[in-house]
Amino acid sequence: MNIDEQKIQEVLVAFGQYLSRIHAEAIPSEIGREAYRLISEKTGILDPYAKIKKKCTQQALALYPLLKKRIFSAEDRLVMAIRMAIAGNVIDFGANADFDLDKDLEVLLSQELAIDHYKAFCHALQKARKILYLADNSGETVFDRLLIEELRKPVVYAVREKPIINDAIRQDALDAGIEDVAEIVSSGTDAPGTILTLCSEHFLKIFRSADLIISKGQGNYEGLSDETRPVFFLLKAKCAVIARDIGVKEGSLILMKAKNYDFPERENPIPI
Repeated sequence: MNIDEQKIQEVLVAFGQYLSRIHAEAIPSEIGREAYRLISEKTGILDPYAKIKKKCTQQALALYPLLKKRIFSAEDRLVMAIRMAIAGNVIDFGANADFDLDKDLEVLLSQELAIDHYKAFCHALQKARKILYLADNSGETVFDRLLIEELRKPVVYAVREKPIINDAIRQDALDAGIEDVAEIVSSGTDAPGTILTLCSEHFLKIFRSADLIISKGQGNYEGLSDETRPVFFLLKAKCAVIARDIGVKEGSLILMKAKNYDFPERENPIPI
């Protein structure tokens, strides 16, 4: 994406003005939403990451057959699919533009989870009739598909309403083949995360009625970490702030139940 110096200055000035009046409780995904809104407004480019998103999805789809075989040969297919979904969270141009998908994936699949609430997840899955899956990044959608296929229950897959960074929108989900395994809906927001006050009423009805909510990535964690709903967070802690908030080392892989919801299983994280 080529932007002339004048446009860059206009964006920086406008964003500086926004930061001067931001409220103290603003979370990163709220700030990111405004930053990318200004970029689109000043440049006229609605989806700066469009080509990169397509490329990431194509790369992930190329790996799909091998990953599927790996799941089939695993001792516990659901465990492997969850690990792959978490490992897929490496695809993030907002937090890490230098990832190497093939290389990083192998490392992440061999890495132990710092927090592993798998038993509680299985218990919630067994009882769940309505599952809501909150998407994160494009390309990562292919790894979400692998997990959805192993859930073996109806799933609603929520994407962003409009392009924001490399987060998944409806077309990105379609490109990954999600429509074959889940119902695709919009969260109604263009924030790089699920901020309920910005979501549509249609999405909120689905959110409130879900028996199990699978939340992918840091942006969704930022918006939902204090919610009193049956949420499980699947992510890689990509920055020190999120790692500190969760209580793990930066770079840790997480399968964590919501702290404010009373799940039946009681499990503790691996100490730092």
